[in-house]
Amino acid sequence: MIRVLLGLLLALSLSMPADAQPRARAVARLAGLDGKPVGTASFRAVAGGVLIELDLYGLPPGAHGMHLHTSGQCDAQSGFMKAGPILALRPGRRHGYLAKGGPMTGDLPNQFAGTDGRLKANIVTNAFTLGNGKRSIFDRDGVSLIVKKRGDDYRTQPIGNSGDRIACGVVVRTQGPAPRPLFRPPPPKPAQNARP
Repeated sequence: MIRVLLGLLLALSLSMPADAQPRARAVARLAGLDGKPVGTASFRAVAGGVLIELDLYGLPPGAHGMHLHTSGQCDAQSGFMKAGPILALRPGRRHGYLAKGGPMTGDLPNQFAGTDGRLKANIVTNAFTLGNGKRSIFDRDGVSLIVKKRGDDYRTQPIGNSGDRIACGVVVRTQGPAPRPLFRPPPPKPAQNARP
């Protein structure tokens, strides 16, 4: 019985596609303006996009705008302004899901903190990747996840009337993307014997 199970497990593992390899991951440890931790956001590459798992606490109850910003700088003394504007990997895009020409890469849907200040949520987006290409959020100066004081109206420029930046976390890659398979040209076809 054990041999049968082991054989089955071995057969399944050998038949798994290369896509089943570990995927890219990242994490942001968020802190408030007072420097105290307010939780984490975990990023994981999934089929069709990126899953963001939020586990935050100590937030004001209600709706909060969430955006990825262009720089991995969470300087509380500047009110997190050194994180720059909302990330836009595609030039010419406007902020907001309801704005003409929107949304921008860093736009994320509003999330809601309970009366206890706890916010647990999952977001799936295909606006960016955790890889190394043109759609990756990992460039030379990184990226930050910012929590805003109020909910985003998805329309008003430049930040959806969502108020001050109240929490920030630099997104740090914890597991790189799986290496791309090497290109191997097909073997040459055997020469055909020419008939005289």
